[in-house]
Formats: sequence, structure tokens, C-alpha cells
Amino acid sequence: MGLFDKIKNPVFIKEDSEADKQLSALKELKTQLSRDALDSIDLEINRVEAGILGEKQVHFELENSHIPMYVLHDLFLEDEGLKAQIDYLIITRKNVYIIECKNLYGNIEINNSGSFIRSYQYKGKTYKEGIYSPITQNERHKELIKSIRIKTKNLITKALFEKNFDENYHAIVVLANPKTVLNDKYAKKEIKEKVLRADQLVAYIKNKDNAKDSVLYSEKDMEEAARFFLDRNKTNPVDYVEKYRKMLDEQKSESPNVNEKSTESNILTCPKCGAPMVLRTATKGDKKGNQFYGCSQFPKCRGIRQVQ
Repeated sequence: MGLFDKIKNPVFIKEDSEADKQLSALKELKTQLSRDALDSIDLEINRVEAGILGEKQVHFELENSHIPMYVLHDLFLEDEGLKAQIDYLIITRKNVYIIECKNLYGNIEINNSGSFIRSYQYKGKTYKEGIYSPITQNERHKELIKSIRIKTKNLITKALFEKNFDENYHAIVVLANPKTVLNDKYAKKEIKEKVLRADQLVAYIKNKDNAKDSVLYSEKDMEEAARFFLDRNKTNPVDYVEKYRKMLDEQKSESPNVNEKSTESNILTCPKCGAPMVLRTATKGDKKGNQFYGCSQFPKCRGIRQVQ
């Protein structure tokens, strides 16, 4: 770091996240959904909360790193039909780091073929499952960044950029859950180097930067590169709460009163499960043609009330 450098610590020029908006929307929908949908939406809320918690852990490590860098959080980039949601993009004087943050529950094993296997315990039993390689995912993000950046180069600088790209741009997977045990004993060296725990991230960046004598960016160039990607950030078109909105619409079509906040004076509740009641007409039996109130959760619940 030069004597006259102005930047002494990380500069966060984008800190907001679509995940925060997603979480708020899910929690609002939870208050309106029926009981049989709660398990599903609770799992989704837990997943989003875990992701946010993991990204906050990475944010904490970067914020306290005392490294002069520009940091962008939660970028959504597109180029020629390819898309990438990047958790963190970090620009230092010497390198660019593309961070895929994972806050996975359970322990992670990486075998000699590079496959990721997650193991976890649930109700006294141990389960194992393969997960999509976050390294493969992040390498695709890296290639998309290359595709976007190369379009700004002329013939001479383009050749130099392509030659030095892998030396200057580093795709890293960060495991943010402090309870996760990483077993990479049999993983290949090039795989091991790309998977870190959150508390190893700052040391990794320092080591990578210190290993290079050449400078990639001046302070002005660092900011211009950060602004370049910020200007290309878009809103992620994926609606993560769409399926729950559809559940809500289905409930409303079955009973207009299911999701209205009302008092016991203008809505009947099921004597068995407490869900709102729906006015129905018997179609068979001795009471065919008679009206009655049936539970909106039928056939899961068969509670009824007679019309007074």
C-alpha cells in the first residue's frame, strides 16, 4: 500500500440484497397462507435466512480486513443469454475475486472427482446427498464476467486481458456456516484452493495480493471497475415467492374469506382445526340440497358447522 493512497479500508459501493426483499415477502405471505402450507414456506424462510446470515458473515470478515478494496454485494449480470447472480465481487489493487457464499447446514465432503457430498443428521438419522458443485457454478460466473469485460477492450488490450485473465480473476467458494466441517482430504489441489471457510477469506486475499508484484489497478481504476459492474447490475427476474402467491390465489378462489383478517363476528372458524369455514351445498344423501359450512381445508379436515 502506497504512502499517498487514499483508500485504506474496504469501500462497499453496493450492500443491499434481493434476499432481504424476498424474506420480507415470504414472511408477509406466511401470515395469509393456510396451515397446510406453513411447513413448506417455513423451510423456504429458513433457507433464505441462512443465506442472508452467511453473506453477513462474509461481510463482517471483509469489513474488518483493513484491505483497500471495492466490494459489491449481490450482483445480477446478463450477457448474450447467460445469467449470473454473484454474491460478492471484490476488486483490490492486484486482483478481482468472485465469491460464491454457501451457508450450508451439515458437513461437506469433496471427493477425488470434485463432487460435493453433504451429510446431516435429522431425528437421529444421518443423511447424505450430492449437491451441485458451487465451484462449477462460480466458474460460470467468472466466464460471464470475462465475456462482459472483454467487450470494452481494443485489439491490443483484448489479447493482454485474455492472457492474464486467470491470473487476475479468482473464483472462490466460501463456506460461511462456522459449524460446517469441510472434508477435502481426497480433493484435488486445484479444488481445495477454491473452497474456503469464511474465517480464511481475508488471509486468502492477502496472500494472493502479496504474491504479485504487478499492480492490476490504480485507485481510480479500482473505482471505475467497480462502477462498471454496478452500472450493469440488473434486478433478478426470478420470483422466489411466486409459488406461494399461487397457493394464496388458490385459497382465495376456494373461499373469499380465507385470507381476510376479520373477527369471529363475520367469519366462522372450523371447530376441528381453526381454519375458516366455507358455505357449501350437500350433493347427496338425506340432506342433499341443504347448505352447511365445511372446513376450507377439506379433504384434509372434515370439520362442519350447521347453517343457523
